[in-house]
Amino acid sequence: MENFEFYAPTRVLFGKGQEENVGKLIREFGGTKVLLHYGGSSAKKSGLLDRVKAYLEAEGLEYVELGGVKANPEIALVREGVALAQKEKVDFVLAVGGGSVIDSSKAIANGAANPEVEDPWDFSMKKAVPVRTLPKGVILTLAAAGSEMSESCVVTNPETNLKRGYNSRLNRVQFAIENPELTFTVSPYQTACGAVDICMHTMERFFSPGADTDLTDALAEAVMRTIIKCGKEAYLDPENYEARGNMMWASSLAHNDLTGSGRQWFLPVHQMEHELSGLHTDITHGAGLAALWCSWARYVYKYSLPRFVRWAVNVWGVHEDYEHPEKTVLEGIRRQENYYRELNMPISIRQLGIKEEELETLAEMCCYWHTRVLPGDKPLDYEDMLEIYRMSWELGE
Repeated sequence: MENFEFYAPTRVLFGKGQEENVGKLIREFGGTKVLLHYGGSSAKKSGLLDRVKAYLEAEGLEYVELGGVKANPEIALVREGVALAQKEKVDFVLAVGGGSVIDSSKAIANGAANPEVEDPWDFSMKKAVPVRTLPKGVILTLAAAGSEMSESCVVTNPETNLKRGYNSRLNRVQFAIENPELTFTVSPYQTACGAVDICMHTMERFFSPGADTDLTDALAEAVMRTIIKCGKEAYLDPENYEARGNMMWASSLAHNDLTGSGRQWFLPVHQMEHELSGLHTDITHGAGLAALWCSWARYVYKYSLPRFVRWAVNVWGVHEDYEHPEKTVLEGIRRQENYYRELNMPISIRQLGIKEEELETLAEMCCYWHTRVLPGDKPLDYEDMLEIYRMSWELGE
């Protein structure tokens, strides 16, 4: 087990009606004027946005609004939010939505609190580091990204076709309100994408280098089994409170670093997917992950064979073939792939509209033009990335 530090300061209020406490929570964390940040029309149509405004007004809190966050949050809206927050002297940012809204809120909070940094995109490009931030809260409406308890912030720049993330303790939000009922209206497609993302956050940590992490492994396996079961249940029955609730809690635990404690975790498939949805911003992150993961797994499993065997047996219930462990692993990958099919998720990047002539561009972008290797039991350089993209693309033939 590697040395590690576990830091998860976010206060979580889980269950029915918890959003009613949002005004009091903001007051507790020192907020007096709020930037209310959200996505498209769903928060308005559901009535949630009006209720949130009423909760803020009941506590005497001023607020300004900024909607319009897209599925892959764009830097242009972040820049607009920073300018608005600074002009209105906002001292708290409230995200009402899923991971895209939360990441956009984090980027705005960092940009507004660091006026000496002229462009918040500099944080994503590692040209600047935030040294302060505005306090933030979340009313979660989509279980997927886990951004409500993570230190990650991912933003897209369509002008350069780049999707980049950066980690910082300042990205941790002060509170997350998680009412599963607020996810009842999430479409089956977005529910499936969420299930993929949650499971992937855990799987990628599980398959990172490390040893003797029995408790961490058991927690990770439980999260994976839970999301496989409850993700499908929520996909088939959108108002299943227990399924939605387990998905929501799994989302938070999958990305708050708990399931990677003691391991040298990294998320290579996430990095490869960022190039897909950076190049084509209409690609939903979870769908991109599903399209890549099985090809990645088939490419790297021989470099951590016992690990993949354990996953196939403990997560998918594959009978272990002691004489032919590779058969055990390949059966596990096949079951994961079939699960994606059951959720109507792609298993090939060709299904997402990626053209063959774009494969080299994707690999170039992911290796940062031959300056980066993705770490893991099998480190991935440009040629490795290109082969994985190609394997996935060819699955669509």
